Amino acid sequence: MIKRVKVAVVGTGNNTSALVQGIALHRRTGSLVGVHRPTIDGLGVGDIDFVAAFATSEEKIGKDLTEVIFMAPNNFPRLDRDLPRADVPVTRGLTDATGVDRVAAALAGAEVLLYSAPSGRPDTARAYAEAAHHAGVAFVNTTADGIARDPEWMRRFEAAGLPLLGDDLASQFGTSVLHNALLRLLGERGLTLVSSYQVNLGGTEDFRNLVENSTTKEQSKLNALPAADKVELAPLGYLSQLKSQKVAHLNIEAQGWGGTAVSLDVKLKVHDPSGAAGVNIDLIRIAASALRAGRGGYPLDASPLFKSPPGTAI
Repeated sequence: MIKRVKVAVVGTGNNTSALVQGIALHRRTGSLVGVHRPTIDGLGVGDIDFVAAFATSEEKIGKDLTEVIFMAPNNFPRLDRDLPRADVPVTRGLTDATGVDRVAAALAGAEVLLYSAPSGRPDTARAYAEAAHHAGVAFVNTTADGIARDPEWMRRFEAAGLPLLGDDLASQFGTSVLHNALLRLLGERGLTLVSSYQVNLGGTEDFRNLVENSTTKEQSKLNALPAADKVELAPLGYLSQLKSQKVAHLNIEAQGWGGTAVSLDVKLKVHDPSGAAGVNIDLIRIAASALRAGRGGYPLDASPLFKSPPGTAI
């Protein structure tokens, strides 16, 4: 019988809401809609138990995980009325290195720490990586803050036999994935790229945060694209009426045979948290499998799931 993966999560926002709800829905219905890999090393979509959750909002501390994921400003829709209680009280999280030992102690029994806090807080990301290292659990960094790209962090996790996965999720079907595929298709078909741009609008709190602190995110998005020197990224835009949805506009200008013009405009509209959950469900199982096998450092099969895997720019 497969032993379920014990997961602790940092951040109780929309991405966590989509993940928690989606796992519960799969357990109840068996639906594989939107699931890329039904099993990874014998671990199914439903073989995940949340054992700890961390947040910094005072109103969330002490409440059950399945309660706080529906609290404002979260705006990801309820997927199923029958969401069982997690019996996981939310614990006070970190903002810096103060309290690392306390969080490490709270990770007792966990195998994977999923860091799903907002991007742009590198000190916080490093503090949780330290706590994971102390506790002997795998660390998955879903943010654009450079952890797995930092050679020193990778060396420490490899030496301890702990998996370290990151950085910055490549959403299941998001702007970067689509843009990357289109630019690669141009090259494969022999067309010459002239210029391209990308515009992203969203209504989640993560988008609001990134509008104010987009430096690491911009570099990470460029890391995910070929011919990035010919791609321009417009500043991220926050529109509250979009709620958990993201709207992206892509433009590609190219030249075909004889220098004739080729122009492509694409609009993509998705629920951003769903795209994150569809990737996190795989990353958790990849990390747990590597941990159980004693493989420290970076699992190579995680690379397609990140915008900025090790070796890319910070």
